[in-house]
Amino acid sequence: MAEEVRRLKAARGGDIIAYGGARFVSELIRHDLIDEYHLFVNPVVIGAGMAIFKDPDRKIALRLMESSTFDCGIVSLFYVRAE
Repeated sequence: MAEEVRRLKAARGGDIIAYGGARFVSELIRHDLIDEYHLFVNPVVIGAGMAIFKDPDRKIALRLMESSTFDCGIVSLFYVRAE
């Protein structure tokens, strides 16, 4: 999967948007394939779940580009890699 995503990123064209579950996103993070993070924080404590930043093998510095708060309490955070 990582090689296919690398191939797509190297090809001509626009941005790639990847939607998926925690396992899929964790693999993209592990292989250093994400340039932008659009995270939504939902104000609900569930006490369990699948983490996307589980056991990173290196520090990933991010820079906040934008944040938005919705009436329902959800916060949208847009980060880019700080290089």
